[in-house]
Amino acid sequence: MSKTSDYISKVVREMPPSGIRQFFNAAEASAETISLGVGEPDFRTPRKAREACIRLMESGSTMYTPNEGLYALREAIAEYLHAGFQLAYDPAGEVLVTVGGSEAIDLAMRAFLSPGDELLIPVPGYIAYEPLARMNGAQVVPIETSARHSFKLTADALRKAITPRSKMLVVNYPSNPTGAVMTLDDWRPIAKLAEEHDLIVLSDEMYAELTYGGRHASIASLPGMKERTIVISGFSKAFAMTGWRVGYACGERELISAMVKIHQYTALCAPTVGQVAAIECLRSGLEEKDAMKQEFDRRRRFFVQGLNNIGLTCREPQGAFYAFPSIASTGLTSQRFAERLLAEAKVAAVPGQVFGGGGEGFIRCSYAASMEKLEEALIRIDRWLRVNI
Repeated sequence: MSKTSDYISKVVREMPPSGIRQFFNAAEASAETISLGVGEPDFRTPRKAREACIRLMESGSTMYTPNEGLYALREAIAEYLHAGFQLAYDPAGEVLVTVGGSEAIDLAMRAFLSPGDELLIPVPGYIAYEPLARMNGAQVVPIETSARHSFKLTADALRKAITPRSKMLVVNYPSNPTGAVMTLDDWRPIAKLAEEHDLIVLSDEMYAELTYGGRHASIASLPGMKERTIVISGFSKAFAMTGWRVGYACGERELISAMVKIHQYTALCAPTVGQVAAIECLRSGLEEKDAMKQEFDRRRRFFVQGLNNIGLTCREPQGAFYAFPSIASTGLTSQRFAERLLAEAKVAAVPGQVFGGGGEGFIRCSYAASMEKLEEALIRIDRWLRVNI
């Protein structure tokens, strides 16, 4: 008889556990630990969205929705993207509501990647892309970005990574974990290469609303790019709806149809109550969204200055809610630094190497925590560095 582990697929057996969750779980086990590990706003979902869900549950209208999502939500998403980011999508066929942005990423990789295809990923980058690609038999080609270029994807780096087997480019700006952003001028040479080499682009724009000092620029807004780009976003970060699990994917009709086909057999539809909450967020929660962004901006400036003051060099992130300070001056690896910081200072951060090439020598700290926790975290880190490093 086979061992139980023999039943598990080779791909899953070899897949490492989430490096983020490792430190999140350790932080959760200790009430005195300050967690800067997981990217989750400490705000409440906008009030009217919560009230709308209470009314929905009391009415008993909690059945399945269409696979693509409630039409009212798809229409609201299309209007929101057009008004805010100059993206034009038809809610009847070019918008799919998903179980968070994570499902949308998974659907896109399943729909468009075949065994042997190459997926191009700028790193440091979000940790889910590589395992999802490998589950579909694709080969991952990392494209290392650097602090010297503000962690932006450059055309030179992309050009060097492209081969005849390159099929998809994943981009995530504002970036998790670096907080980097891309402007339209940054995107133009990238878009040109995507067209020249017939790449499909998966643009993860989950932090679009959290762009500081300007408006978010989507590669899909450039001429000729809508047809080859899947834009993925959601409500988790901008509207403090992480647990509601509502995301969306937008793109050319035939591409979205392929994703819907998989979605029908797996998730069926996103949670009804979450979809209703999302509609209300887009109708009446924009002021609360903007207020959250202002507070994140305040925390960003405070926390980054604090890191620099205590000797952890940190460039100011232009988007998302992550600081990515260098810990190279301590002489420790990112993993060892994070382990000791958690055990000895009771502050949880994520070691940079879990985000891929270029991440070693850095840690990721979420400043989505309250100002009080950020202040205390800086005090603890400073004290720990002075005594131990």
